[in-house]
Amino acid sequence: MVFNGFYFLHALPNIAFLLLFFFFLTTHIHSLNSPPSEACKSLDTMKTKQQCDVPQGYINYLYIYYCTCGGYPLLGHTLLFLWLVVLFYLLGNTASQYFCASLESLSRVLRLSPSIAGVTLLSLGNGAPDVFASLVSFAGSGTGEVGLSSVLGGAFFVSTVVAGAISLFISGKGVTIDRSSLLRDTCFFILVLCSLLAILISGSIGLWGSLCFFSLYIVYVFVVSTSHLCTKKQLEMGVPLLDGIKVEEPVCTQSLTVHQCQGCFNLVFQLIELPLYLPRRLTIPDVSEDRWSKPFAVASVFLSPLLLATLWSSQTGVEIGSKNSMTLFLLGGLAGMVLGITALETTESSNPPNKFLFPWLAAGFLMSVVWAYITARELVSLLVSIGVILGISPSILGLTVLAWGNSIGDLIANVAMAVNGGQDGVQVAISGCYAGPIFNTLVGLGLSLVISSWGVHPSPFVIPNDLPLFETLVFLIAGLLWSLVILPSREMKLDKVFGVGLVSIYFCFLCLRISESLGILQIGDFFHL
Repeated sequence: MVFNGFYFLHALPNIAFLLLFFFFLTTHIHSLNSPPSEACKSLDTMKTKQQCDVPQGYINYLYIYYCTCGGYPLLGHTLLFLWLVVLFYLLGNTASQYFCASLESLSRVLRLSPSIAGVTLLSLGNGAPDVFASLVSFAGSGTGEVGLSSVLGGAFFVSTVVAGAISLFISGKGVTIDRSSLLRDTCFFILVLCSLLAILISGSIGLWGSLCFFSLYIVYVFVVSTSHLCTKKQLEMGVPLLDGIKVEEPVCTQSLTVHQCQGCFNLVFQLIELPLYLPRRLTIPDVSEDRWSKPFAVASVFLSPLLLATLWSSQTGVEIGSKNSMTLFLLGGLAGMVLGITALETTESSNPPNKFLFPWLAAGFLMSVVWAYITARELVSLLVSIGVILGISPSILGLTVLAWGNSIGDLIANVAMAVNGGQDGVQVAISGCYAGPIFNTLVGLGLSLVISSWGVHPSPFVIPNDLPLFETLVFLIAGLLWSLVILPSREMKLDKVFGVGLVSIYFCFLCLRISESLGILQIGDFFHL
């Protein structure tokens, strides 16, 4: 019997979830008969704006830290860190296992060309965590800076560290990349960042300005499609790569097969994974061939309307048990029964449905978006709460923790693709280091700005103004200029000079942020900010 480390790595977040669940269960029972501690009482005295603007997720993290953990701050920090790991795992795994699978099948059903699929669905699959985090942060009160920071921080990390790592790993092989693609992507990205810089300097944006910023992505898609048609090069960025870029493989569906469940360790890990796997599997319709299960399919279409009803009740402030909530649950239950009976009668046990495939894919896409939204909302709420507890600006956490957590998958996937995919793999990986951030910036931030400005129309929407955002933009543009200057001068070869330069730019940015956080250097004093 061989110990499978793959299952062990995927079981770690589930083990953390189980430990947290039992801890909170026992402490909740104990707190019912215990008076509130002094640390818990101090929670009521918080009056600063930063503390009042903590977004209301589904869990009150300040209560957990100050009341549940009381006089044990180290325990509180540990619990919040473990839960942060669980949320990052949930967001990334939901995007890769369910969201990307729906996008892959939708691209086939809609018969999108590889170029269009590459800059739309592929980018959406890669950037889903950043997009959802941005949307959720702008929806919360006073947390828009978290969304801005996470998207810009992720774009900076991918275009410097990831691109630099690719160059370092394949240096010496003499691999070159396409000049026209690099010039197109980097120049357009600089244009996007300059537009965003103008928006930040103005401090506000109206509905039409938000729509114009968002529509820049339509222009980018048109430019990419036109360049592909003119050069007659159909880069294989579309449907096949949606499988190739996945960082996390569907662990539990693999473990559900007989041949991959051998051994005591694998059986134990399969049971451990159930708490995080089963709720999503029971509410997200999945018609992919390798994961098809009729019982799960019927259960998912029955339970998904109930989950939507629950989410709608929580979002609109409807009290559980009230007449309105009971009406919502009744309608959701009736819709679920109709859909469940229909699925039971029209599907086979051995094969996924071939007819009426689009409704199944649309439902899977919708529910994966719902789960990503729920997780992203909780993740943003946790990060802002950690900022309150540690006295760290939420924008700093967005630039670092949230950006790193959402971009680590790009680092692993793009480097693996470049190392193992040959010349074409390197081209796709490098292109993804620029096309992905363009998508996240224009769609993630653009859509967030459109929704936010729509909510206050005809008044302009006030943009969160924070010095680290300007610093990130300046360093990000510097990294793009480095790419524009170095690569053409070195005949488009990816070597150590290019890679070390990009990583050094990011390292200098981190040193600046650390110096400012420690009070060693204050750039804002020079500009009176």
